[in-house]
Amino acid sequence: MRNAFVTGGSGFVGRPLLRRLIARNIRVSALARSDAAASAVKNEGAVVCRGDLLDERAIIEGMRGCDTVFHVAGHLSEWDNYEVFHKSNVVGTRTALAAAKAAGVSTFVAVGASAVVMGRPMSMTNISEDLPLQMPSWAPYISTKAEAERMVREANTPEFRTVVIRPPLIWGAGMPLLDDLVVAIKAGQFAMPNGGRQVMSTSHVDNVVECLVLAAEKGLGGVAYHVTDGDVSTLKDVLADLLGTRGVPPVKRSVPFGVAWRIAAAMEAVWRTFRMRNKPPITRQTLRLIGQDFTIDISRARRDLGYMPVINRADGLARMCG
Repeated sequence: MRNAFVTGGSGFVGRPLLRRLIARNIRVSALARSDAAASAVKNEGAVVCRGDLLDERAIIEGMRGCDTVFHVAGHLSEWDNYEVFHKSNVVGTRTALAAAKAAGVSTFVAVGASAVVMGRPMSMTNISEDLPLQMPSWAPYISTKAEAERMVREANTPEFRTVVIRPPLIWGAGMPLLDDLVVAIKAGQFAMPNGGRQVMSTSHVDNVVECLVLAAEKGLGGVAYHVTDGDVSTLKDVLADLLGTRGVPPVKRSVPFGVAWRIAAAMEAVWRTFRMRNKPPITRQTLRLIGQDFTIDISRARRDLGYMPVINRADGLARMCG
């Protein structure tokens, strides 16, 4: 890897990825659709490619001369029209793939999501990457990320190697999700499903970046790899640790999962019927992501990539407090 192109370079995962690549003396170009994004990637030392994720011509020009593409950009939100998710996660991925092929790129690594195997609510522990992809109609993030992964893996050829990295909850300093959670808690709009007893896997942003780089170097074409911090915890403990870095006390409010699921479905119906612009206090998609046991196996990444977490929970939390 000598020359890389990054989409989403100004974001939570993209910026530390830029730093990692540039520290290795890799020439990096990064897509930027706004002045703020352009300034952010330029400050990290990347060459700015101005354009939108759907602007194939601009992306092709930015990718010329690059051997590796890291497709990090995507849309993650608790609530939005399906079309918004589809445009960013599916059409955006299709455009990036087409541009990479046209520019003669040899390796394409995409940030996927471990949630792509989540269908109806159920406990899922120590799962492998071999479970079938799911596309639930009530979870546009899950369904569009699953469709995007399918496209990436099917695009693999001997001349064009494609790899997908599947993290669970990505955390670390500057995580946008924590900002939203603090606001919801202070507004009294968050309760812990099932008391937060469900177990879950997490992945610090530095561990995600480590796995992305290893996937570019060693990943098998057409394959997806899970990445985690190498341990499991409960939702209650994960959120308590994260909130503690902001001086916010642990959440004590609790609601049974089944009750929360019915409330969320009713709220979604009301919001759609009246076309309300704000987001519901709770959605089935969010409940599916955090409301049931969900832990993932990283044996494949350890075996194929030599992946080992580069930061543990204690050190990651200390950085967030510092």
